[in-house]
Parts: sequence; structure tokens; C-alpha cells
Amino acid sequence: MEAHSLCQYLDWDSDFFGRRIARITVNQLSREDVECVILWCNSHAIDCLYFLANSDHADTVRVAEDNKFHFVDIRVTLEKQLGDIPVVNDRVFSGSIRLCKPSDVPALRAIARVSHRDSRFYYDGNFPESLCNALYETWIEKSCGGYADAVLVAELRGQPVGYVSCHLTDLAKGRIGLVGAGKDFRGEGLGRVLVTKSLRWFAEHGARQVTVVTQGRNWRAQRLYQRCGFVTQSVQLWYHRWFAPMRVPE
Repeated sequence: MEAHSLCQYLDWDSDFFGRRIARITVNQLSREDVECVILWCNSHAIDCLYFLANSDHADTVRVAEDNKFHFVDIRVTLEKQLGDIPVVNDRVFSGSIRLCKPSDVPALRAIARVSHRDSRFYYDGNFPESLCNALYETWIEKSCGGYADAVLVAELRGQPVGYVSCHLTDLAKGRIGLVGAGKDFRGEGLGRVLVTKSLRWFAEHGARQVTVVTQGRNWRAQRLYQRCGFVTQSVQLWYHRWFAPMRVPE
């Protein structure tokens, strides 16, 4: 396969992290493919290359590991058919769930800053923690600004304490983006309330199936989605190949 069809330069990631970042566009690689990929990266001065590999293709895993790709995450995709939506006891959360408002953004950014520490960017080791924090702050802010089709906010005593972002991928499918809860509400059932409310929002907007992605190391999120009726759709492996690592402060 030609290198130009195997690789894609990522403008947004590159601008955000201040390094030249690209991704491999396929999920399986041969040794011939990876040679083309590395030549392309060298000719385009790529600093970091993302690769999402199919976990059930042993040759791909060996090729990645033999060519200095660093394993950073297990991507678990779960799905749920919207024939039934779980019922949550209203006493679990005494506040309200509503659509986001512009005035929510500062509080949601503060929650996002500390809510996604299981992601591959933190575990890579080459991205400064401050930029990883800022990535999720920016993500939830952009979601409130139209990147997501809806952001549902948990409010208690006038203050946002959690969020879930909702994306309609086509007329019959939806995708949960980010789910976050303030530190005083983790493990208290708020995540399940938010996910259930999102499922109702998706159903009201015509979706018949919803997917969500989480990390293999994030067993709490997996249990949350399983309790809401999600089942595993796929398991993939995230690799990063650094050609010029960032200098991460001690």
C-alpha cells in the first residue's frame, strides 16, 4: 500500500501539542507497510505517530513492537441497542440534569482537567501533564460550543457537578463522548444517572444504537457502562511511535 494512503497528518493535534503529529489510517500493518510508514514520517518530519491496531491480528502487534511503537492504551468500544433504557433511582442524585449553558463552561473545564487521567496521553510519558489537562478542558469546552450535538450537565445547588457529551453519528446511531463527575461525586452513582439520561436523549432524537469508548485500564467506566446495558463491541490497541520525543519537565 502507498505511504500517502497509510498516513495522515493531524493538524489539530500538531497545533495543540506543538509537535508534528500524524496517524496511521489502517488497523493492520505488514512489515512492508511499516517500512513505507517510517519513510513517510521521516520525509514529513513527524515527531509522533499514532497507531490503533486490531488486537486480534498477531502479525500487526509483532510488527508494531518490532519497530519501536510504544503501547499506551487498550481501546474498548461498547455498544447498546436502545430497545430498553435502565431506570435509575431518583434518590441517587438530588440535583437536576439539563442541557449545558455558556456559563457552565468554567466549571466543566475544571472537572475535565482532573477527570480523564486514564487516557493514552497521560500514559504516553512524552506529553506534559499540563497539556494533557488542557486537552480535556478544551475538549469539553468545544463540545459545549457545538462539537457535540448535546452536553447534558448535572447541576446541584446551582453548580455544575458533572457532564456527558452526546454525538449523533447518523440518523440511527449515537455516540457518548466525554463523561465526567466532580471529585465529590465519583463512585456515588452520578455517572450512571448521566449515562442513563444521555440514552434517553439519544432515543428522543431517533438513535437506535449508542456506542461509547473507554480505556482497558478504566474498569470503573467499563462496569458503569455494563450496568447500563452496554456490551463489548471491539478491543483495539493504541501505540505511539516517537521520532523526536518531547522534553517533559521533571
